[in-house]
Amino acid sequence: MPNNEPDQYAVFGNPIAHSKSPLLHAAFAKQCGQAMSYRAILADTDKFAETLHAFIAGGARGANVTLPFKLEAYQLCTGLTPRARAAGAVNTLTFEADQILGDNTDGCGLVRDISLNAGVSLSGTRILLLGAGGAARGALMPILECHPSELVIANRSMGKAQELKIEFQNHGPINIGEFSRLEGQFDIVINATSASISDQRPPVAGTIYKTGALAYDMMYASQPTQFMLHASQHQAQSRDGWGMLVEQAAEAFQVWRGVRPNTKEFLIREKLLSL
Repeated sequence: MPNNEPDQYAVFGNPIAHSKSPLLHAAFAKQCGQAMSYRAILADTDKFAETLHAFIAGGARGANVTLPFKLEAYQLCTGLTPRARAAGAVNTLTFEADQILGDNTDGCGLVRDISLNAGVSLSGTRILLLGAGGAARGALMPILECHPSELVIANRSMGKAQELKIEFQNHGPINIGEFSRLEGQFDIVINATSASISDQRPPVAGTIYKTGALAYDMMYASQPTQFMLHASQHQAQSRDGWGMLVEQAAEAFQVWRGVRPNTKEFLIREKLLSL
């Protein structure tokens, strides 16, 4: 008899109750006519691999991974896409036979939101990336593929910024700097630090923004973050990471289902939350 059960997908994290991914993928599935189920799974921090393998054993087709499991998921993969390998972490898993294929759609989602939804070209621009952790690493290759005139990485620890410069310098013009000693102004400033989680902002001067520059916070919240408020006070236009969330989810959906959702209606978060 044919199996009429929908294909199973999930997002793994800890915490995970806040995740909007189940809402997004349910909406994508309805829009694209795909028979699939998507849920959030809370994994104990020391039992991610065990929880994931149990999900796979139940016949699952794929999964998303969020904090704090992106690095561990990377290690569990039997195959990686080039962008996942460059990021050193995965957020999208596909299960085929006995294989776990890892991908990273975060950087792609960031670039699509900036270039398509915000209408800001990255080509030929001077870009400042704040932070040198996993979020910054995942964004580097997609940003460099847009051919900015210069990408400056600023971080509290110059050692981590220097490591990223050495690793990615053959892919584009990269320099590094300290938060408090940045020179010149930037067309685009991207906050990839975790400061917004604790309602803080990176300690950068307001003079770093060109008039009308884009200040992009990779975090999203119901209210503007401290980084966004500071940027707006210095003649920059600010944007949070909601569109990045939507676009990286749409990219993952395409990886799994071979069709890309139309994300336009979901960029207005109230639209999604009202479904």
